[in-house]
Amino acid sequence: MKRTSFFYQCPTFFSIARFQHRIVTMANTFNIQPIGRFNGECEPVKRPKEIACFSYDDKHEFHLDDRSLQWYYPPELGADLSKGFDQFDKHDDSKDEHIDSLLKTIMAHEEEEGKKIDAQIVTWRGMMTKIMSAPFEDRDGYVDMLLVYGDYRSLTWHLSSFEMNATLYQGCIFIEENHAYKQATKQEQQRQQQQPRRGQMSPDVMTYWGYKFETLCCLPRPWGEVSRDLIENRDKEIVSNKAQYCSVVRTGIGKTTLCLGGEVDAIWDSKPVQKGAPINWIELKTSVEIRDDRTMQNFERKLMKFWIQSFLLGVPKIIVGFRSQKGILTKLEEIQTAKIPETAAKRGVRSWDANMCINFASAFLEWLRNTINDEGVWRIRRRPRSSTIEVFKVEEVGHGEILTDEFINWRIKLNLNSGGGSGSP
Repeated sequence: MKRTSFFYQCPTFFSIARFQHRIVTMANTFNIQPIGRFNGECEPVKRPKEIACFSYDDKHEFHLDDRSLQWYYPPELGADLSKGFDQFDKHDDSKDEHIDSLLKTIMAHEEEEGKKIDAQIVTWRGMMTKIMSAPFEDRDGYVDMLLVYGDYRSLTWHLSSFEMNATLYQGCIFIEENHAYKQATKQEQQRQQQQPRRGQMSPDVMTYWGYKFETLCCLPRPWGEVSRDLIENRDKEIVSNKAQYCSVVRTGIGKTTLCLGGEVDAIWDSKPVQKGAPINWIELKTSVEIRDDRTMQNFERKLMKFWIQSFLLGVPKIIVGFRSQKGILTKLEEIQTAKIPETAAKRGVRSWDANMCINFASAFLEWLRNTINDEGVWRIRRRPRSSTIEVFKVEEVGHGEILTDEFINWRIKLNLNSGGGSGSP
């Protein structure tokens, strides 16, 4: 799809990112530390309400409907999550999809409503997860991710870093992941993991376990409408991550109204008729069995991400599939999203705090809206080991590749039809 301009070039991990265009403003910085200033009662939060949805089909093609919605049905314990790995139908994520699908869905919603959405931030749920978790992606910018390979641990030092691209248009900041940085991160991880130690499972196989678990837990229709044969043979299905159902919600943190898009794994019963009513979504996760203090600490840290991801889209329940180190499904546990912060506090978890995540996000988003105050393309960056988030402009005018011409033209048309004059920022 034709765009206004483009400027991306792959950064490295060991030097400041290189750009085709010179950085045109000095970096503004938001201090993550000291995180104690985000303690106390949490800022107001608006309940996420689904305003629209879209699907990717089994070829990862976009559709403005719910055809890829799935229903939860419990899997059989003892399943081998590695089964079928050699047939995995994996989506090629090397292409930069930007926020195109989110923009198309917003356009359709605005056409139906006859007015533009009132969000001040538009982005994927994944970008907000990175922001909300920043205070606890270790105190000095590291992430001590416990990837339990037998008696070994793998320290993936750069997972706490991120880069995003942002642009201001008609009073709203649109944010996407910097795809070049994401791909460079992925390549660096692959380089580090090329030679697993003896007894370790391949990282690719371990990633596959999550998709296999989803396949074992989901049905294409409610269980009363599918055959017993289909239910009992889910273990034989070819696993694919190309089809997705994505929910688009309106929510708010502190003084900022957001429109977020994100994948939803499954539904417990059915979507309510009333638009915006709570939906019984299910988030599906896997985790290694809890056998000692180390694996317990690892799970407690993962709970933060589980909670943030579900909190942002209004997913009320998380089902965790615990597995052995060899990928055998051994246990299921249902966790109520709303109870995770209270449960973590009662258990004395000190690695993260839900209120501080919310308060940090509230303060950062308010600062961001004051900082990105003009058109052009901006970079939002947290470097490895950094206790600050930097924001600086990399293109003086335009919107880079973040907004499509189709979306801009739609907004101009909508603005003219509503008597608003020009469609400028």
